[in-house]
Amino acid sequence: MTITQIAGILPAVVFPAATLVQLIRMIRARSSAGLSVATWLLFGFANLAIYIYTERYTEWQAIIGMLFTAGLDFAIVGLAFCRYPRRRPALEVVAPKVLGAV
Repeated sequence: MTITQIAGILPAVVFPAATLVQLIRMIRARSSAGLSVATWLLFGFANLAIYIYTERYTEWQAIIGMLFTAGLDFAIVGLAFCRYPRRRPALEVVAPKVLGAV
């Protein structure tokens, strides 16, 4: 196996694995708290764009590393919006400060 082949296999394993970690964490926590939806949306579009740019449409490394990862990215976004939307915290009622009170 050449260095070029290893370089193609590495992102095909690392990108989906890293994305699955976030997806599993969100499902287990049943929450999207702390999640940047914009970031995952941008990752999804970036993966689609790099797949098109590289023109390696039939190679399994490109399909898994870019298309599958893009699908996972969009799944995270979809779950964040539909299944686990962030809830706004309730407004706290704060007693007015009295002048001279410490």
